[in-house]
Amino acid sequence: MRADWDALFDVEVDAEVEPVAACPVPCHWIRPAGARRDAVIVYLHGGGYRVGSVASHRELMARLATVAGVQVLGVDYRLAPEHPLPAAIDDAVAVLDWLEQIGIAPECTAVAGDSAGGGLAISAMLSRLKDGKPSPAAAYLMSAWTDLTASGTSYTERSELDPIHQRHLILAMAQGALGPGRAAEDPRWSPLHAPRDLFGRLPPMLLQVGERETLASDTVDFAMRAQAEGAPVQFEIWPGMIHVFQQFAGDLPQAHEAIAAGGHFIARHLAPASKTE
Repeated sequence: MRADWDALFDVEVDAEVEPVAACPVPCHWIRPAGARRDAVIVYLHGGGYRVGSVASHRELMARLATVAGVQVLGVDYRLAPEHPLPAAIDDAVAVLDWLEQIGIAPECTAVAGDSAGGGLAISAMLSRLKDGKPSPAAAYLMSAWTDLTASGTSYTERSELDPIHQRHLILAMAQGALGPGRAAEDPRWSPLHAPRDLFGRLPPMLLQVGERETLASDTVDFAMRAQAEGAPVQFEIWPGMIHVFQQFAGDLPQAHEAIAAGGHFIARHLAPASKTE
């Protein structure tokens, strides 16, 4: 499954691609020409915590880096079933910690991700906030999976519209990611259920979701809870679009528009480029 997923989306990109060990999580720098190197977008790929990689999301990362004008650090976090949750969260937090250690400040860091990677990005930010660490400057999330219990109304209301995900499949993916003895509603990996005080400390965030997704509630419910606590979180429902439609930029003009919106959102919230850049 992992090989098939990578083969489906793995294409050459117009960017420098360089492997790096982020203490010790394997990652890749994605650097289009002219991209800022004093700032970074940490990208966490989707795939239900079981498939996906930097290879499968290289094109999406390169497009985002080009639009934002900022290098992307793609993270090959550990996957289940070999490494069930919270291994992926631990890796994402470790990467954010490592960036501070090498001198890239939180105000020059953004996070981005799709599907499970979107939920993972939130979980990593909340974990750091809980430990008293600063959040990144911004987050851009696509079809974020924020509730592994699949409790949202969209799982029934949009079941006939979604050609990819149904509730029983989502629950099966959650079980596969968690392994035995772990509750899906645990806020560590279902950030929709995080404590209210942490919601209010989140950075500016842009969440996008397709109109035809059963996972729509994961975005809408999360954003509305964050807004209720005063967090600068906004969301967009894209008409007629499916799960992580941004990954089909070669076929969908809406994907280009959505990625452009996300890249510009990130660029607006990062600290200005250093004078030595």
